[in-house]
Amino acid sequence: MAQNDIRLSVFTVTSKSMTVQWSGHTGASSYKITATPKNSPERPVFAQFGGNTVMGSVNSLSPNTVYTMQLEAMDNNLRVLSSAKTEETTAPDVPSIGQAYSKNSDSITVEFKEVSGATSYILRAESKTGDFFKESTVSSSPGTMVELQPYTDYVLSVMSVNLGGRSQPSYPTEARTVVMAPNLNTSSPTNGTILVTWDPVKDAVLYTLVIIREGSNTRLKLNTTDTTVKFDNLEPGTTYCIKGTAWDSEGRTGDDVTVCQITRPQSPDVTHVQVTPGRALGIAVFWSQVRGANLYLVWTSNGQNCSTENSYCYINPADCGQNHSVYVIAYNDAGPSSPSEPANYITYPCPPENIWVEEPRAGNCSVMWDGVPLVEYYMAFIKRDDGMETFCNTSLTTCPFSCMCGYTYLTTVFPYNQAGSSPYGHVRNYTTIPCCPLDVMIKLVSTETLEVMWTPVKGAELYETTAAQTKDVIHCNDTAPVCALSDLSCNTAYSVTVTPCSDLRGCNRTCKPQTHETAPCTPEILNMTQTNSSTYRILFTTPNTPNTNYTITATGRYDRQSCQSTNSSCVLTQLPCGSVYEVTAVATTAVGKSLPGFSKTLETGPCCPMSVNVTQVTQAMTNVTWSPSTGARSFITSLTSPRGYAKCHTLDTHCLMGCITCGTNYSVNLEAISSTGQKSECKYRGFSSSACCPTGVKLYRRTNNTLRVYWRSLGPQIYNHTVELYGTGANYTCMAAAGSMYCDIQEETCGDVYTVVAAPVEKYGSKVTFCQPRTYSVPCPGSNAGMVISRARRSVN
Repeated sequence: MAQNDIRLSVFTVTSKSMTVQWSGHTGASSYKITATPKNSPERPVFAQFGGNTVMGSVNSLSPNTVYTMQLEAMDNNLRVLSSAKTEETTAPDVPSIGQAYSKNSDSITVEFKEVSGATSYILRAESKTGDFFKESTVSSSPGTMVELQPYTDYVLSVMSVNLGGRSQPSYPTEARTVVMAPNLNTSSPTNGTILVTWDPVKDAVLYTLVIIREGSNTRLKLNTTDTTVKFDNLEPGTTYCIKGTAWDSEGRTGDDVTVCQITRPQSPDVTHVQVTPGRALGIAVFWSQVRGANLYLVWTSNGQNCSTENSYCYINPADCGQNHSVYVIAYNDAGPSSPSEPANYITYPCPPENIWVEEPRAGNCSVMWDGVPLVEYYMAFIKRDDGMETFCNTSLTTCPFSCMCGYTYLTTVFPYNQAGSSPYGHVRNYTTIPCCPLDVMIKLVSTETLEVMWTPVKGAELYETTAAQTKDVIHCNDTAPVCALSDLSCNTAYSVTVTPCSDLRGCNRTCKPQTHETAPCTPEILNMTQTNSSTYRILFTTPNTPNTNYTITATGRYDRQSCQSTNSSCVLTQLPCGSVYEVTAVATTAVGKSLPGFSKTLETGPCCPMSVNVTQVTQAMTNVTWSPSTGARSFITSLTSPRGYAKCHTLDTHCLMGCITCGTNYSVNLEAISSTGQKSECKYRGFSSSACCPTGVKLYRRTNNTLRVYWRSLGPQIYNHTVELYGTGANYTCMAAAGSMYCDIQEETCGDVYTVVAAPVEKYGSKVTFCQPRTYSVPCPGSNAGMVISRARRSVN
């Protein structure tokens, strides 16, 4: 037989029964259900059903017990065709209600006896009319059913619940909800009263109100059938709590409600009103705080206000020069208090709108202003732009002060009254005329230019520089403290004025001029005249005023010479020969120097040679040499005597001259000539030509083997003579005294040919070297005269 092909499930469970449901089985003529308690000695419970039944209940079960439920499908022979099992727990036992009551208008509390095995309970409430049904789960007794209607009858029952399900409802009981609490509305019309109002409560016949002050144990209870109650003689700014309850006709109290109401605050007392300092004018109001106030509102008589939680308040802005009053109102949740007693106040006086400075005399200024109302006195402050400050205290509308040129003065006036001074004042600037420069320095920077310098002065933004001699033409119009007056006339005094100017005050035309002279005019050289070899007189123009000093300067390549004069001429001395000078003239005064005049070239004569040497070459010819001469290009040399002269012109430093007479004293002159024709006459120590060579020289043999040389002298007989014989075998020399015209020589060998030279011996023993030699052949004894064989010229060397 097949097993377990039928499905079994528990449909419902109560504390005494279980209803099961199964699927039908083909061929079954009946079904048997056996409920066997698990873990319990109780006997099983059976129930049998027909073959067409698929649901049945097993009753007489024990509450809160686990049962094994077995279903068997049987045929007509009671054979089991199929079976199925399941386990289920029965519900707990049915609880019983002890009492039900209502303390609130929307709930009823049920007290019941709890049963074993219940995990929770279900409260059921039904209206008698059947239009209300509600169940609510609670965990234990008592349980409260909520969301009910006030003053309404309800039927109440309780069911226990476990895992198996719920029990049957308990025996019902009836209960009625109480009336609603009144909806109290409170207000505080004054700071000592509270008014309570409410709408009538349905089914209520009496009302009870209890009032208590916060923080107090004293209560006041009042029963009334009215819907309005007013509590008097209360404390201001104090919170009172009021509890209200309604009664029904059965004498039951309904819900109670408690509301708290604070009384209005007491009027505050204004203690102080002060005008606040600062740029923005305002007033500060102070008052004594009152109990229960959480906000204060301050009003002024001109409609301004402020609010705060503190005991002071600022009203901004406040107009200056006003006389007003102020009062304070305290607020809390109940409303405002009565206004405080008004407190009067005045604000700072307004600053004068029109302030100006007058300067009737230079240095004496007065600040002046228009008067304003509500003023006791004025404080005027004058601050100079360098930080120096002064002030005055006056009840008038003017204040004198000392003012200096070139400064800007900032003036302001503060009026005062019992509230203090105005927090600000209009500032007016006054700028005095620029100062005149005191240290004007005029310097000559060129002959016709004056440089004017000064220290910048206060208040000047621009300087005008003029000179009266230029018809007050503005030479400079500049911000710099310097000006150059150019293209002026030389040797002229100019009256120069520096005028400071500013945009605000214009120009100071009271400044004194300064006088300065330009450089002297330039002198020009007219003529240069040589007075001796090294001295020249310079003639020049004098275009300047008297007492002008003129300096003539001659500048050469290696030196400079100068002379000074106050008239129109000057002498230059010690100008060396052979030099070229640039000669200029400069005028000098106490102011300075003029420009140099146009220069002129001065050429001194060439220098005489330092030495001249005259050398006699022959008896009639000399060679003149001289040292180089500075500045000379050619030379003319002359030898002059009473017996004649010789001259030569050459570019060299030597010259060969003839026509010389022997034994004659010559003067030596040399003329040095420059390339431009400048000449210098040079004289030197005289030159004496050599003694004349003897003439008519003859050689004679004499007895005793002596030879005599005889001659004739052309000049004076003042010179010794020397005679030299040069033979082929021997040479001989002899000396003849002055005045003697012969000389004897002892011959050693006869028949020789002799060269004879007879020459005078000059003062210092020098022999005239250019006398001509003569040759003689002297025969041996037997002949009286020599015979000249030849006559040859002897070299001067």
